[in-house]
Amino acid sequence: MTAAPKASLKDRLHSSNIVVAPGVYDALSASLAEQAGFDTVYLSGASLAYTKLGRPDIGLMSLTEVTDSLAHIRERSDISIVVDCDTGFGNAINVMRSVRLMERSGANAIQLEDQTYPKRCGHLRGKTLVSQGEMVGKLKAALDARDSDETLIIGRTDAIASEGIDGAMERANAYYEAGADMLFVEGIRSADQVERVMSQFKGRIPVMANMVEGGDTPLQDAETLKSLGFSLVIFPGALVRAFTFMASQFFETLKADGTTDNFRDRMLDFKQLNDYLGTQTMLEQGLQYEDSTR
Repeated sequence: MTAAPKASLKDRLHSSNIVVAPGVYDALSASLAEQAGFDTVYLSGASLAYTKLGRPDIGLMSLTEVTDSLAHIRERSDISIVVDCDTGFGNAINVMRSVRLMERSGANAIQLEDQTYPKRCGHLRGKTLVSQGEMVGKLKAALDARDSDETLIIGRTDAIASEGIDGAMERANAYYEAGADMLFVEGIRSADQVERVMSQFKGRIPVMANMVEGGDTPLQDAETLKSLGFSLVIFPGALVRAFTFMASQFFETLKADGTTDNFRDRMLDFKQLNDYLGTQTMLEQGLQYEDSTR
């Protein structure tokens, strides 16, 4: 029996369920998410900055660094990938190039925000925004540049921090009118603000939520967010925070003991890791192409 085709991300976002997308930053983390049963991941610009550069999310990443990471994930996995495109790395023409490169590298959805460049994490203070008109132009450029309507363009506004909820709602509506496939009002701070967003957009366009441990938005579980009307929830930096906590403990143990033996109950051994990576299968596959005449 032929397996039923997997629903597209676009279809899943318009269903009655909520899509939960953990933040990832490389092929290994994406494959681990897929193994755990997730059908969608979020390639987080913050997590890329944390792990590739060891730096904060303040606009230091380049388009090439993001697309390289995206291509490695796509080579390893068929999972749906939502990609953080920051501000599009420039003006509308840069946005068009960014969208084309990300789509060709395997993005299923591309998120663009209305901050000035260099941007900063949505939960840091001191953000500044481009004009509403400039952001509308960027979104229209992104929509024109994509090759497939299945590649979704997400319009994000960071206006709550600087213009309040009224300014954020005005911008979000403009991005909706521009044709964005999904809206992201960053930094929602209260149930009243959630109600403002949902009263205007629920049922009209998918809306995403961002859960950041210690951030401005109170943490909610996926079922609660679904009941509020959200279609997608991302946990962009959670894995890095978990990894940093674990790695700090690992290095402390190794430094103190001079051995990894006391940490072995919290790690895979050599065979377990190779089993997960499928090393033996790949080696056997390679043998099929060996020169049989030698």
